[in-house]
Amino acid sequence: METESGAANHNGTSPNGRSWTLDLSSEKPERLGDFTVNKRVIFISFLALLIGLFASVIALVLMRLIGLFTHLFYYGDYGTSLVAPDGNHWGLLTILIPVVGGLVVGVMAKYGSDKIRGHGIPEATEAILLNGSRIQPRVAWLKPLGSAIAIGTGGPFGAEGPIIVTGGAVGSLLAQFIHLTSSERKTLLVAGAAAGMAATFAAPVSSVILAAELLLFEWKPRSLVPVAVACAAAAGLRPFLIGSGPLFPTILGGLPGRLDVWTLLGCVLVGLLGGLLSIILTLGIYKTEELYERLPLHWMWWPAIGGVVVGIGGLIFPQALGVGYGTIGKMIQGDVTTHVIIGVLIVKSIIWTASLSSGTSGGTLAPLLMMGGALGGIEALFLPHVASGFWVVMSMGCVFGATLGSPFAAIVFMLEVTHDPNILLPILITVMLGHTVLALSLRRSILTERISRRGYHLSREYSVDPLEILFVREVMATDIVALPEGLSPAELRKRFDAGERFPQGLYPVVDKAGNLKGALTSSQLHEIMIHSSDQTDPITEHEEVMTPAIAYPDEPLRLAVQRMAASGLTRFPVVSHDNPPQLVGMLSLSSVLRARARNLEAERRREQILPMRMFIPFGSRQVAQKEITRKN
Repeated sequence: METESGAANHNGTSPNGRSWTLDLSSEKPERLGDFTVNKRVIFISFLALLIGLFASVIALVLMRLIGLFTHLFYYGDYGTSLVAPDGNHWGLLTILIPVVGGLVVGVMAKYGSDKIRGHGIPEATEAILLNGSRIQPRVAWLKPLGSAIAIGTGGPFGAEGPIIVTGGAVGSLLAQFIHLTSSERKTLLVAGAAAGMAATFAAPVSSVILAAELLLFEWKPRSLVPVAVACAAAAGLRPFLIGSGPLFPTILGGLPGRLDVWTLLGCVLVGLLGGLLSIILTLGIYKTEELYERLPLHWMWWPAIGGVVVGIGGLIFPQALGVGYGTIGKMIQGDVTTHVIIGVLIVKSIIWTASLSSGTSGGTLAPLLMMGGALGGIEALFLPHVASGFWVVMSMGCVFGATLGSPFAAIVFMLEVTHDPNILLPILITVMLGHTVLALSLRRSILTERISRRGYHLSREYSVDPLEILFVREVMATDIVALPEGLSPAELRKRFDAGERFPQGLYPVVDKAGNLKGALTSSQLHEIMIHSSDQTDPITEHEEVMTPAIAYPDEPLRLAVQRMAASGLTRFPVVSHDNPPQLVGMLSLSSVLRARARNLEAERRREQILPMRMFIPFGSRQVAQKEITRKN
């Protein structure tokens, strides 16, 4: 067995004078601490800084592209500013504009890359889980171009989804040019994706949290620090490129620092209704996608069919077209009529569902904010007045957090765009209730259902690995059979013939002091007993005696399991840190499974620790005891 870096060598001499070396080829126990980060994070953070700066440029370019195509298709002029499509004068011809956009996107996806389909985050997740965090170079320019065409032709999407994918593609491409691990590539991909969102909404903190909740699949400094650096860089450069502040004005007017009971009860209702809307939207997306799959047409034509629905919806209610940032701002400020609020909620939901499920390219965050805000506008009609736009903001955050399954990102996002810390308590109530309603009702969120339908599983729950907090000493076997180094094959055979059995899979060989000298598997032991040419030499003279991988009693089970995976071995002698090492036990795969069983028992076993009679007054307790005695 090869010697690993940091392994300890222990020399010895057999009784016959033959010198040999015991190579303990496992790694020395690593120093335990809260974090496993090393100096490599500095280099990765520097790369993330560059990606974050570039993400701001990407956000600017994509917004300009969306403005350009909106001007071209709806107004027939040249311009790059973000404008709403509802001011055009094309009349019935507006129905054809989204259809044309859908055709173009379908052709680009068919003959360019099908990775540009969808709303961004699921595609980034698939690249991380299934493709080693590698994204095709062509996606870096096809995705923003296709999204700009889809949104510029009236698609009811936001720019953040395409920017997330494009930023992630840039991070992945940079990582592919450098000698990095798959985990480091993932970090840079997520850094680019999160920086794209930070640059779009000027919300760096919630972008970091969203990345941790949706893309990183871990909460470790090695990845969290570079992602935070990228988001900070993107948000820091944004004012010089796009402007300061969020894309839509969201300053609440006169929100009191202390809310009454009726307001908090209203937040409960908003949370329940927001969770219900999230369920409807999630089911609507995938039920509509199933209808598309039944069509006798190639998926290339689906975006055009969705464009028909968008065109008709835009003709009925033009404010539902496009990104809708201006409409969101007006709803928060209370500058829209009830007719507009109802139109946004109904028409936007329908055309967004029909278009997104068709596989066209666009984002989900802005539409969710818009539809959630419309629901809040309706709720404001019968809930007590708190401040201008209060219920709109509460419902926006609720629908965002519940639909994406990212409650903390939604809470911090609403705080960042409103700049009002007084919303923290009510937004916590609404978002968490909405998240609870959806989590209890649906097994998958809108972001993970597609991955599940492709035959993969993704858990959105994060916890500390039980093997990280359990030590080898807690599960190792101490009642084991160890063979003395002077034992001969003939003596082994006598013990076997006398009825002694050797039930272990691995047998440590020790000296008189109990120090580990080697090990034999059960098959090697049988080979020595039956086929050894010299039945009198000590077993340490035989080539079958091998150098074992070892474990230490004070190391977490996680390290031992990693060593099992790397070596292919499932049994390790457990030794002390002494020199030479003394045998103290044996660790096997079954021991690790017992540790897992202990964790399962903690999850499933219910028990009452304190008896209820402790809470019965003394006199009543005597009466109850007399009643029990009488009945007996």
